[in-house]
Amino acid sequence: MKKLFSNIKEYFSNNYEVLAAAIIFTIIIVAGFEFYKAIVLMLEFIVVMEVVKMISDFIKKQKLRLRFVIDIFIIFLIRDVIINTSYPNKDYFTILFLLFVIFVFFIFRILAIKYSPGVVKLLKNKKEEND
Repeated sequence: MKKLFSNIKEYFSNNYEVLAAAIIFTIIIVAGFEFYKAIVLMLEFIVVMEVVKMISDFIKKQKLRLRFVIDIFIIFLIRDVIINTSYPNKDYFTILFLLFVIFVFFIFRILAIKYSPGVVKLLKNKKEEND
């Protein structure tokens, strides 16, 4: 029995996300919150965290990373999709439009990573070393 508890403790110490998710899920059920409202609140929290991360990064490095801005918009739009799909009278045009905008932002995010100034500089240096 002692070994079982030590295995469980070791598992949760390495995988604290599972423990956090289980605690949050239990609180949602016990408090009687509607699940979609809890998800919306968590997504809003993530948006706030990303904004704070972006501002902190800007203050420290004097640069604004496009990836952080795009991530914030993607998360915010996902939140809107969840809200719109939870309504009894769904506006499918709005949902499809938001999904299209999310798709476009994902393409921008991929391009922002691929053509990042740091990556381009790194690729040029490798190419010069090989020549």
